Amino acid sequence: MKIGLVLEGSYPYVSGGVASWAHMLIQQMTEHEFELITITPTRMTEADFRYTLPANVVGVTNLALDQTHETRPLKQTLTPEQEEDIKRWMRFQATNTSIFPLFGQAIGTSTQFFSSRLFFDLVKTSYREERQAGSFIDYLWMWRSMYAPVLELLQADLPTVDLIHSASTGYAGLVAAAIKQRQHVPFVLTEHGIYSREREEELVQAMWIPQEYRMHWVQFFHHLSREAYAGADNIITLFDRNGELQRELGAPAEKIRVIPNGIDATGLAALGHTPKQDVLRIGAIVRIVPIKDIKTMIHAAKVLQEMQVPFEMTIMGPLEEDPEYARECQEQIDLFELSASVKLVGKVDIRSYLPSFDVCLLTSISEGQPLAVLEGMAAGIPWVVTDVGACSELINGREDDPYGPAGFVVPPVNPRRIAERCAWFQSHPEEAIRFGQNGKERALAYYQTHRFISEYQTLYQERGLTYGGHRV
Repeated sequence: MKIGLVLEGSYPYVSGGVASWAHMLIQQMTEHEFELITITPTRMTEADFRYTLPANVVGVTNLALDQTHETRPLKQTLTPEQEEDIKRWMRFQATNTSIFPLFGQAIGTSTQFFSSRLFFDLVKTSYREERQAGSFIDYLWMWRSMYAPVLELLQADLPTVDLIHSASTGYAGLVAAAIKQRQHVPFVLTEHGIYSREREEELVQAMWIPQEYRMHWVQFFHHLSREAYAGADNIITLFDRNGELQRELGAPAEKIRVIPNGIDATGLAALGHTPKQDVLRIGAIVRIVPIKDIKTMIHAAKVLQEMQVPFEMTIMGPLEEDPEYARECQEQIDLFELSASVKLVGKVDIRSYLPSFDVCLLTSISEGQPLAVLEGMAAGIPWVVTDVGACSELINGREDDPYGPAGFVVPPVNPRRIAERCAWFQSHPEEAIRFGQNGKERALAYYQTHRFISEYQTLYQERGLTYGGHRV
């Protein structure tokens, strides 16, 4: 089977998180071929890869959001019904994949469409009905910025596959829905976090968008998510809480299935632990990007210093994904005079570091089901995590879980609470061992790689049969 895997801002160009999940999925399913369809802000090449691609990756199609495509469609005359369908879709009033061929061919190039009377009247009507009072020119350009990537993606040449699997909603979900519509193949959607909620958090703080137009952008990304939910045959979530959010955002309940992430828990459980010395050793396995809130982590280190707790904090993760943010974090370390105790060590082999930690720390403001927490749990290390995504479920277990807590869950952006919970482990070494053991047993019981791979193998097989199996 050739599986098209659609990824946005992720594998193989960045490390960790969804990229690690995708790499593991491909590596473990050697019986299938994978065609990568990658969506990035700008054009990427093999020189940008952060992974050595497995042999069963048979092709990579990179779609850049800032590019136009060489093959241009010919503009056709639209019927009144088609024009009405376009208006309803672009004003978020309906999901409708049957409209994609109009965007792909009939409306012509994006430049032609944005110069058309249909587009101008559409924007003018929307501006009036939303009772906007800001600049109409800004509003018009917002529409162009919003829909230019959509039209370019739907006019791109896309590879032929037997099953399409998107790792998020958003642009990736849109492309996957288009491939399903064009090729009549099964569409599996895995949502690690909640894409539209994450975009909403970013847009609320975005200074490049006029305040009066931010909600329109938020509605746009929720619209893309609803389109992906409507088109997908299966919607995979990593934990129950996200499934509830997906239902609230329009995902049909009967499509939702929970498949947790998996790791090499057995191998990590065998790492062991070096004896504790006279300092509290704190580890963080994390990408150095704003959504991980590394600055709150550093601020918590400053509180620990003020509490006169002897500690070492090792922050492990690639520094090149957001170099400016990484630089700001290092400047904060220097400003707080923490350079002797807080280290940004970049991307490292975590297996050589994990045995030395007394506690692991995650300060994210948004998460799905972080592999880093599972890896630390499997290694028998207790955690302090923020209450985002599946973190609480991982640390405290589900209702039917027989194991005890594997650490503490604290509110996001609360450096003092984080510091206090970290310091607790220094004064409670026996409880720290018990918490670590609880996490190890939970990871071994529920989050093994072979379990999650087996569930996807079954799902692919089920979908193949549902669609007649003539190509799958």
